[in-house]
Amino acid sequence: MAPPRPAAVLVPIVLRSSLTVMLTQRSHEMPSHPGQISFPGGKMEECDQTPVDCALREAHEEIGLAAEFVETLGFLDSYRTGTGFQISPVVAFVRPGFAVALDAREVLEVFEVPLAFLMDEVNHQKHAREWRGRQRSFYAMPYEGRYIWGATAGMLKNMHQRLF
Repeated sequence: MAPPRPAAVLVPIVLRSSLTVMLTQRSHEMPSHPGQISFPGGKMEECDQTPVDCALREAHEEIGLAAEFVETLGFLDSYRTGTGFQISPVVAFVRPGFAVALDAREVLEVFEVPLAFLMDEVNHQKHAREWRGRQRSFYAMPYEGRYIWGATAGMLKNMHQRLF
C-alpha cells in the first residue's frame, strides 16, 4: 500500500452574529470527488512549509479567500481518507468583508452553514456501505438540499467530539 499523501484543508469559521462554516461544492469536472461538498484545501506542494501554508494557499486559489481575513486557531485530528490522503484540518476564524472569487475549474459554489447546525449531534447521520470490497462507515449532515458527507462530515464530527 502506498504511503498516504499529505494534504491540508481550511475549516473556516466565519465570524457572523451566528457563527457559520464556509464550505465549497466541487466542480463536476474535477477528476476526484466531483460535485461533492468539501472544505477549501488540497495536497501539500513543495512551496508549502506547513499545513497552514497549504490550507491558506488552497483557500486563496480555490475561492479567493485572502489570508489577511484569516486567523488560524489550531488543528483538528489528522484525517486519513479512503483515497489515500492524510489531511491536516486547519481551523480558523474568518473576518467578514472578504471577497470570494471562485476558480470555476475546481469550485462550483461556496456557501455557509450555521456552526450550531453542524455541531448539533441530531444532524450527524451515520451510514455504512461497501466501497472497494470493504464495509465503510461514514457520517452525513444533509443541509438545505446539500449532502455533506465523507471526509468533510468526518472532520466536522471530529470537531464536535473535540468541543463537546
